Amino acid sequence: MIRITLFNHAQDTQGTTIEAKPGHSLMKAAVSADIDGVAADCGGTLTCATCHVMVREPWLSQLPAMSDDEDGMLDFAACTRQANSRLSCQITLTEAMDGMQVDLPASQY
Repeated sequence: MIRITLFNHAQDTQGTTIEAKPGHSLMKAAVSADIDGVAADCGGTLTCATCHVMVREPWLSQLPAMSDDEDGMLDFAACTRQANSRLSCQITLTEAMDGMQVDLPASQY
């Protein structure tokens, strides 16, 4: 299992750690774990930005580059896009992501 810690904001030092299987999206893992900060209204079809997260280093630099569609959809995120913003529906979990840390935006709406 892959362990991922989601923080309510960048200054949060505790976070909530969830577990997921490789091959699942970060969004599906967060929704399955009832993480309130990931709304995932479109269910991962890349037609909303309600699964917006900010991925902490060193994991951000290890992710595949985002697609043009993800890049464009992030412009519609409710909270201001950051340099480390990604859509969690577009992050497929791998064993190398064990220990990943992500910050949740203040709101998805």
